[in-house]
Amino acid sequence: MTAEYDSDTTQASTSTTDKPWGGRFSEPTDAFVERFTASVDFDKRLYFHDIQGSMAHATMLAEVGVLTDAEKEQIIAGLTEIREEIEAGAFAWSVKLEDVHMNIEARLTSKIGITGKKLHTGRSRNDQVATDIRLYLRDEIDVICAELSRLQTGLIALAEQEADTIMPGFTHLQTAQPVTFGHHLLAWNEMLERDFGRIQDCRKRVNIMPLGAAALAGTTYPIDRTITAKLLNFTCPSENSLDSVSDRDFAIEFSAAASLLMTHLSRFSEELILWTSAQFNFIDLPDRFCTGSSIMPQKKNPDVPELVRGKTGRVTGHLISLLTLMKAQPLAYNKDNQEDKEPLFDVIDTLKGCLKAYADMVPAIEPKRDSMREAAKRGFSTATDLADYLVVKGMPFRDAHEVVGKAVGYGVQTGKDLSDMTLQELQQFSDIIADDVFDVLTLEGSVNARDHIGGTAPAQVRQAAQRARTKLTART
Repeated sequence: MTAEYDSDTTQASTSTTDKPWGGRFSEPTDAFVERFTASVDFDKRLYFHDIQGSMAHATMLAEVGVLTDAEKEQIIAGLTEIREEIEAGAFAWSVKLEDVHMNIEARLTSKIGITGKKLHTGRSRNDQVATDIRLYLRDEIDVICAELSRLQTGLIALAEQEADTIMPGFTHLQTAQPVTFGHHLLAWNEMLERDFGRIQDCRKRVNIMPLGAAALAGTTYPIDRTITAKLLNFTCPSENSLDSVSDRDFAIEFSAAASLLMTHLSRFSEELILWTSAQFNFIDLPDRFCTGSSIMPQKKNPDVPELVRGKTGRVTGHLISLLTLMKAQPLAYNKDNQEDKEPLFDVIDTLKGCLKAYADMVPAIEPKRDSMREAAKRGFSTATDLADYLVVKGMPFRDAHEVVGKAVGYGVQTGKDLSDMTLQELQQFSDIIADDVFDVLTLEGSVNARDHIGGTAPAQVRQAAQRARTKLTART
């Protein structure tokens, strides 16, 4: 969201006394510049974490003797009232006060007087905003991971339910070998499990506290940063003041993890869109996740997967935006960094929305088992099983590959799948083929033969689902 401004008022001015930093300036800020540089329209969502950080900062200042206990209590009481005002919609945000931090500080001073001006002792907006963003992102990561776990829970349950449902597996979008629907769904879960791990790993680097770095060099006040870090549940204070205020790696890293997660959701979406089409007819999505056409009455469009697929580019674009934002910045803080929030906020909002949509939708997927099975019978999906059968009988694999290729060619000409051919038809390609060949040419025989960890045998799918569920349970 970009701050709005009126070009007809660009020559208007405001009093320098409105600015907490106005003492050095000899003329008021141009009104256009005032609105152009303000961030309160979008960073006000940080209010809760800004107040949380300020309360911890005030507590620390009192513990080291910079504030009295009475001043600390007055500040915390005032901040509590301000938080209640904001949550009640009774807080008047001002663009003239530039950002969330100065709006809250100005309101605090108006409520409790000169004591409110003491809150900013030993800190700068540079380390304050860096702390706010980390606190905010840390909480949002926890929400995102909870929603991701909810999606995985539904996915695993559906996979277990469909452990025996046979469908074609594809390479190059061509029929390759039979698999089970449950096995396919657990492939999605593996992607999401990696996503969960990446985001949790990112959280470790988010959870470092920059507060106390001040503008860039630290402060001369006798602060104790370990107190503040403990109060805010940070792992530890940051090590270098210059890096503390200018680092946005954590936002980039989170956006990179989010982009990869969205890429996975986009891949899922592509498959769901294909599977709901009349050409595949593998699944049905409930009406509540679809829309119709304004002109074609028969249409049922998979809008949720299509939108998720489309929103992937949005998140990836924000990652590129943040990388570009940081690529040429010298140490330490620069005004450029104000541009970190809108991309990051939109990544968070978009990812949460897409995860919620999928967590709601996936358990409601209705597989069309007969259509899947019929599709698996097409395309000679058990050809590799026939080749493996010949190898077990003693034929070198390359020779077996050629024999099966000829059998497939015959099937194309006659319109017969391998499993539909008679023993005599198959024996014209190799006389070592016997009656037991039909044990491996059936779809069930094919999937059951892959009975090892990572294989598509229904028994293995159920065991894999149980292992996946155990991992989920261990998170809580």
